[in-house]
Amino acid sequence: MSGITYREAYLQGREQLLAAEVPEAEQNARLLLEYVCKTDRQAMLLAPERVLSAEEEQRYREVTAKRARRIPLQHITGSQYFMGLEFAVDGRVLVPRPDTEILVEEVLKDNAVGAKILDLCTGSGCILLSILKYANSAGGTGTDLSEEALAVAQANAGRLQIPAAFYRGDLFAALPEAEKGFDIIVSNPPYIETAEIAALMPEVREHDPYMALDGGADGLDFYRRIIAEAPAYFAAQGHLYLEIGCTQARAVEALMKEHGYTQIRTVKDYAGLDRVVVGEYRQGSSK
Repeated sequence: MSGITYREAYLQGREQLLAAEVPEAEQNARLLLEYVCKTDRQAMLLAPERVLSAEEEQRYREVTAKRARRIPLQHITGSQYFMGLEFAVDGRVLVPRPDTEILVEEVLKDNAVGAKILDLCTGSGCILLSILKYANSAGGTGTDLSEEALAVAQANAGRLQIPAAFYRGDLFAALPEAEKGFDIIVSNPPYIETAEIAALMPEVREHDPYMALDGGADGLDFYRRIIAEAPAYFAAQGHLYLEIGCTQARAVEALMKEHGYTQIRTVKDYAGLDRVVVGEYRQGSSK
């Protein structure tokens, strides 16, 4: 590859990723080249004949080989954009997905200004920190069972300069005794059925934390617990926002209804699939 040009490098990377059946191989080849060369998407149009340095050549070979082994793009570059913010990510947390932006957008649409917010299974912190970034005067807390995930969330909060509190533990049990009275509780919990994990894409199955995927035999284990336990942590009136798998809306809606939630609704993502279930809870109004 001596003296290889920018465009030639891209074409070789693209073919390597296509041969490895990497999803979105063309985009991945371009993004990895931009990452290595510190360029943007205009470089292919404006400087396709630019010759890569020896160091850039070698580095591009290395990162495309990693991606061909189905290591997630974001684990290679170390970051992912979500809600217009750049989050550090690695194998300790789920990579933020565009579909999850629907969850954040729904909270913001319902007016989270000044709200006290709890994010369960916070992972990278992308949900909580995005809400806090765009909802003026809101305050937030995140919990996660994984100490490693919380280290990532805390680092993201520091880098983005968004104040938030994080506690390690099992859902609500992570919270200090006096930490209650939340206006909004939000979560993207593990919701994959245990038997389905083996069939997931290699990027997810082999590189995302297993504990962030496994939702139990029917995928509903965390929804049962969150929906049942959340009322004790709400203010006089609270709202619960849950990201779901696209086939789980009716089951999650039924759980909310069973536990006294009202104004229950399901929000679809941009592909038209069920993605978020929302419910309201008023203290003293449950069965």
